[in-house]
Amino acid sequence: MTTTEENRQHASQLKLMVFDVDGVMSDGGLFYSDEGVETKQFNCRDGLGLRLLQNSGLQIAIITGRKARCVEHRMANLGIDLLYQGVNNKLATLHELLARLDLRADQAGFMGDDIIDLQAMAACGFSAAPADSHPLALRQAGFVSSLTGGHGAVREVCEFILAAQGKLDAALAPYLPA
Repeated sequence: MTTTEENRQHASQLKLMVFDVDGVMSDGGLFYSDEGVETKQFNCRDGLGLRLLQNSGLQIAIITGRKARCVEHRMANLGIDLLYQGVNNKLATLHELLARLDLRADQAGFMGDDIIDLQAMAACGFSAAPADSHPLALRQAGFVSSLTGGHGAVREVCEFILAAQGKLDAALAPYLPA
């Protein structure tokens, strides 16, 4: 089991943080309109956490097994252009992404919630999971959020990373009263 201090050390080295979508950025529920259009609910606090990471110099990527237009819209809104949807082998996609960005696996983190995420989580220097993840994902994660997927877990992880890198106070400063 990874200790809190080991997690901080791993998080302090990150240059890239990768997130799954369903069960991490959303609660995993899928909504379909009568026309068959898939929609999801995203948490605005998670979105601000992602922006805080970006503004602090970390790259953000999304690797998800499903493909949905609403995910494209949300990531465009957040300025995240490293978006990989419809991925069956997340580990292979992660390796391609690391090569493209000229990063080592220990400079990357992955937040996932289910068995499809396990290999990518294990390959990274830092891994995280929402509180309501599959038991195997919880066991694989170095950091387990106290919050559930789609309900602030991403934000909690973002702030943990920023704190580990000594950047949290500076990231929050523009929002605090004078």
